[in-house]
Amino acid sequence: MPLTNKIGVIVDSFGLGVREGLKKAKEVGAEGVQIWAVSGEMDPANLSAEARKELKSYIESLGLEISALCGDLGGHGFQDARENPAKIEKSKRILDLALDLGCNVVTTHIGIVPEDPADPIYVTMQEACSELCRYASEMNGYFAVETGPERAAHLKAFLDTLGGKGVAVNFDPANMVMVTGDDPAEGVRILKDYIVHTHAKDGIRLQEADPRIIYGMLGFEPLDHEKIAEMVSSGGYFRELPLGEGDVDFESYFAALQEIGYTGYLTIEREVGDSPEEDIRKSIAFIQQFRS
Repeated sequence: MPLTNKIGVIVDSFGLGVREGLKKAKEVGAEGVQIWAVSGEMDPANLSAEARKELKSYIESLGLEISALCGDLGGHGFQDARENPAKIEKSKRILDLALDLGCNVVTTHIGIVPEDPADPIYVTMQEACSELCRYASEMNGYFAVETGPERAAHLKAFLDTLGGKGVAVNFDPANMVMVTGDDPAEGVRILKDYIVHTHAKDGIRLQEADPRIIYGMLGFEPLDHEKIAEMVSSGGYFRELPLGEGDVDFESYFAALQEIGYTGYLTIEREVGDSPEEDIRKSIAFIQQFRS
């Protein structure tokens, strides 16, 4: 059965700023966009009520909609109890912004979930995510955790403890292939009750590595997206590639999304490479093959 999911792109992938990035997204054929909203011009603190209305109107004038905002605050996610109050507050404000812009999904990284539920870091993350879950549920929104740092079954087990679906999943198949070695199609089936947004990304795993080295945890240096992209470029652990050039089996992955009834966005993410626009155009064409 042909795909019916809309295609989105991450505006920041173009490296042009928000307004020019939105224009470029429309130009390359995207139907929706994801925008990073942590600092700079998209920081919730920098957007008045009037500015939010104007931006929403501008996006609509381009014939686009927002698939999600990116609210990844970097560092160790929600593993540090001392940092969590400020991070939780900032996350709530990003969700408020998303709702004002006509979207109810904020994607984020929460840090690597420890294997042992009795681990103090597990408990700290659980407390923070439970608060976020309650807030999102009250607002009819979602904080969508990006897959990658842990296997799908372990992430599901953690989400099941939060008492609701306000903390959900942004499914990234490439992260599974590149970091945990998990099968994306099976991961979709395991996390089916939580998936509210997806990234369309591809890549290959070059060698096994402790996810803490890649994502940062405890004594390891906390890594942000830019540093992770640098690691990708160096080719040490994995390599991100345009859609169809890596090890994600998109035929089985898309089939699994259809199987669970997912009707949301397939949002193209391209964090590395010398020609992101060209790669994004190729990725859109790749997905469109499955829509006919």
